[in-house]
Amino acid sequence: MVGLRERKKQRTRQALIEAALRLFSEKGFEETTLAEIAAAADVSTRTFFSYFASKEDVVFHDSAERLDRAVAVLAGRQPGDTVAGLLLRLVDESLRWATSEENITFEDARLRLRLVLGEPALQARALQVLFDDQLRLAKALHEAFPERLTPVDAAAAVGAMAGAVKAAIVANLDEERSLQEIYETGRRAAEVALSGVRSLDDAKTPAG
Repeated sequence: MVGLRERKKQRTRQALIEAALRLFSEKGFEETTLAEIAAAADVSTRTFFSYFASKEDVVFHDSAERLDRAVAVLAGRQPGDTVAGLLLRLVDESLRWATSEENITFEDARLRLRLVLGEPALQARALQVLFDDQLRLAKALHEAFPERLTPVDAAAAVGAMAGAVKAAIVANLDEERSLQEIYETGRRAAEVALSGVRSLDDAKTPAG
């Protein structure tokens, strides 16, 4: 059971995230100051730094938790799992969590995507996050199927899946009208990408 102190911290963190995204939308990312975000959330600037180190950290506030959840899915491989099947389960669970109304509204999800696409500093951060995440997921996938995948196989499978999902969601940003549509776009892209990954499930032993 979450205690009163922890619930208060969660509310403050969420208030900072919502205030930041609102101000980024109204004023622009570069033009918004940390002091303005803190004031909009009714806390001090010092309190802001208790939760986030920078404005970029607010935009990517859930990156670490999403990655931890994804790695946990791969680590939970069951005896009958195939490579493609496990990766599709990873996509399903990741998209369900990322598009849950409890975590983010559709408006905030679309705003965050637009911010990342339009701000050079956020683009650079997104690329670094993507690169680091894919390396860790590739390692976890290889560890889940050491008898079937080489590190190269695992990296290629993760890269194909992640690239397809992200590219499809960004390409359809103006067409989607709900979190469910974002989920459906991401899952369809994963299915297309994983059709090639299924060839790895036919391999008896990893290639050299």
